[in-house]
Amino acid sequence: MANVIFYEKPGCINNTKQKKLLQKAGHTLDVHNLLTTSWTLERLRPFFCNRPVQEWFNPTAPRIKSGEIVPRQLDEKTALELMIADPLLIRRPLIQVEEVFQVGFDVEQIDSWIGLNSLSPEIEDLETCPNIHQ
Repeated sequence: MANVIFYEKPGCINNTKQKKLLQKAGHTLDVHNLLTTSWTLERLRPFFCNRPVQEWFNPTAPRIKSGEIVPRQLDEKTALELMIADPLLIRRPLIQVEEVFQVGFDVEQIDSWIGLNSLSPEIEDLETCPNIHQ
């Protein structure tokens, strides 16, 4: 099984469910607080691979929901600078296994990458925040 470096927002309901699913599959977790990690452009950028900038952002972040920040209008450097200044903007979780980096928790993708041998059709959406942000 894999040693998974997992960056979360402590207290996030979905991050808790995601960690349990990974542990149930036999993976070991090295958990870090996404909000207090000292991010740099070079350290944060690999998690987003070739995804469009818009997919880097947490759509439920207050500054996104209010329209203050519109991810589809940003270039990479500006997006990274905004996320470093305000980590709530970063889509969660950030996951690293060896030299492979990923953002978000797409169950099928993670299953094909490192395995989630506890997959069942009842697995719920583990990315969309169940909390309602005003």
